[in-house]
Amino acid sequence: MRMTRKGRKEDEAVEVGRWLKQGSGSLPALPPCMLAHIALVVTESCSFHLLWTFQRVLYRLRRTVPPLYHMASQREGGRRNTMVKEIKKICCIGAGYVGGPTCSVIALKCPNVTITIVDVNPYKIEQWNSEKLPIYEPGLDEVVKECRGRNLFFSTDVTKAIREADLIFISVNTPTKMYGAGKGRAADMTHVESCARLIAANAVGHTVVVEKSTVPVRSAESIAHILHANVRPDVSFQVNSPPFSSLFARRWSSLLDTLSPSRQVLSNPEFLAEGTAMQDLMEPDRVLIGGDDTESGWEAIRSLQWIYEHWVPRERILTMNTWSSELSKLVANAFLAQRISSINSISALCEASGADVSQVAHAVGKDSRIGSKFLEASVGFGGSCFQKDILNLVYVCESLSLPKVAEYWQQVLDMNDYQRLRFSQKIVSNMFNTVSNKRLAILGFAFKKNTGDTRESSAIYICRHLLEEGAQIHIYDPKVQEESIISELTPTGEDPKNTKKQVHVFHNAYEAISGAHAIVICTEWDEFKELDFKRAYESMLKPAFLFDGRKMLDHDSLLKLGFIVETIGKRIVRPMVRGPEH
Repeated sequence: MRMTRKGRKEDEAVEVGRWLKQGSGSLPALPPCMLAHIALVVTESCSFHLLWTFQRVLYRLRRTVPPLYHMASQREGGRRNTMVKEIKKICCIGAGYVGGPTCSVIALKCPNVTITIVDVNPYKIEQWNSEKLPIYEPGLDEVVKECRGRNLFFSTDVTKAIREADLIFISVNTPTKMYGAGKGRAADMTHVESCARLIAANAVGHTVVVEKSTVPVRSAESIAHILHANVRPDVSFQVNSPPFSSLFARRWSSLLDTLSPSRQVLSNPEFLAEGTAMQDLMEPDRVLIGGDDTESGWEAIRSLQWIYEHWVPRERILTMNTWSSELSKLVANAFLAQRISSINSISALCEASGADVSQVAHAVGKDSRIGSKFLEASVGFGGSCFQKDILNLVYVCESLSLPKVAEYWQQVLDMNDYQRLRFSQKIVSNMFNTVSNKRLAILGFAFKKNTGDTRESSAIYICRHLLEEGAQIHIYDPKVQEESIISELTPTGEDPKNTKKQVHVFHNAYEAISGAHAIVICTEWDEFKELDFKRAYESMLKPAFLFDGRKMLDHDSLLKLGFIVETIGKRIVRPMVRGPEH
């Protein structure tokens, strides 16, 4: 009688089970193809006991090999009691606003870990190795100077750093895509993909890959696919997602984990606010680590967790699946931006009705369910994250056929654009409906104080609108370089020399104000509160206007000096235009 395929597999499973109990010591000598066949037999037997036995045998035999492993000290909230690979060398690809500060703090807190930050831009690396760093962040200079040359290094040799690393952070830019499918919404993953291919070509042995860049949901899966597709004879890869969707498939994935070393892809999003990034890194509200629910997945998670546990309390380190971690970053920024747009919408209502948005925000913020943070009305939010992440979220929702959800989050951005335009129009309408050839002193060009970052700064949009109206713009910002200002205000394809005919950058607030028709506060730098506004008023043309886009000045005092004052979210009652009081 001919044996059926099912019967043959059942007999094979029985033989494998008997062999596992009696002769498992010979397992390492078997060739990989035989191990794969055994795994297939065990899987198709549908015996969970056999699955568990095979997995334990493989795992127990593998455990004695690597010298750098030790057991996790305790079991945490249902997590597996996995091994921890001590990280000796870290490579960070990308020497920007995320990679630089993050790895500088890791170097400070983990003196026995060598960290190399690499970038293909030699000028940027040269700056990191100089006395003047390429970015301004309070506290960063001191940390870099303490660690640089000891266990913190900056280099353009990307290949070498990847080869030597136990753990690799991908911290490259993911701007909004400006071409092709998803134009204006989707994240451009070109740099991330390039990093994945570099890692696939150069990494050696067991390497943990960590996406630190803000990326779309399921990006870790894409990185893993690239690694798997470029597998080399001396290295194996594990794809993040199991081949099936059941508990049985997860068991299969765990079995494959034990067969050979792999490169795990983790999600570890940053939650840094520029201006307070060093404080955010030193005392984070939480650290998210997303990874696979497999043996090697937990091994990788624990390795990264081991790094953070040098200074972050364990209860603040949250572990979850990769996709939840990726989405959490987008949602966190979307919620923060939503609060800003919400209070900015109320600021327009306050101006129309006679209410004061500061008083309304104070009353609302006293509700413990709401809180007071991110309820400051202003000229709108900026920075590299909020707009980009919401656009990404909108694109994801549209891609998943959730148009109403996409429309909801798009309104957050629409309100931000409306607030910027509304403030610009207020300037023009109050200055007798024209600013042509009038000198306007713009105080602040960075998107917020304590940073030199101008990405998506509201000052850019306000200046562009005023330039279209024919104004002469005098700009002062204590941290933004003239080259950055001119670059931001020069239309694509235009000659910067033409921009300089209307835009003039000063290194002193009083120089920018002298001879101006109006002062426009765009960034909440503390030094602007300390200006001698009497001196400023006397140097200006009359009537002298002041537009406070950050609600940061004493408006009553300014009115007494003779200024015509306008601000956000509040009607300012003032007498007819007149000179200063004597």
